[in-house]
Amino acid sequence: MSEKLSPREVFTKLLEGIGAGRFAELADLYAEDAVVEIAFAPVGPRRFEGRAVIKERFMELATSVPVELTPMNVVIRETDDPEVIVNEWDHQVHHRATGRTFRAANIQVLRVRDGLIVSSRDFHDHLALVVAGGNLPQLVEALESN
Repeated sequence: MSEKLSPREVFTKLLEGIGAGRFAELADLYAEDAVVEIAFAPVGPRRFEGRAVIKERFMELATSVPVELTPMNVVIRETDDPEVIVNEWDHQVHHRATGRTFRAANIQVLRVRDGLIVSSRDFHDHLALVVAGGNLPQLVEALESN
């Protein structure tokens, strides 16, 4: 029987997969009943439940967001709960459509059980991505319609 990955190892695989653009593989790091909350998402759903839904979300991002993400300044903090880690990092972002390059800050609280992510609470700099893509007017319009 193979040994289960630690929370730190799971996060490292997640970040490496995002950086390499291997979005199709990322859902395999999540439990069947995992919950992902994206606390500061400006529009759209902020909660995703289940591996299948999470996989759909990753695939949607892979095809709709024209960015290359390079993780940097990664800090992994362990907590008094052995299942929970708090991760801080920046993404060096290259927006392929606009040619802009910038940094976007991220914080993620992960709970990993038996080598799989069971919950994730994500705090990403969505506004930086919107501005870099030239989509601020559409975001304002979407927010006003809510």
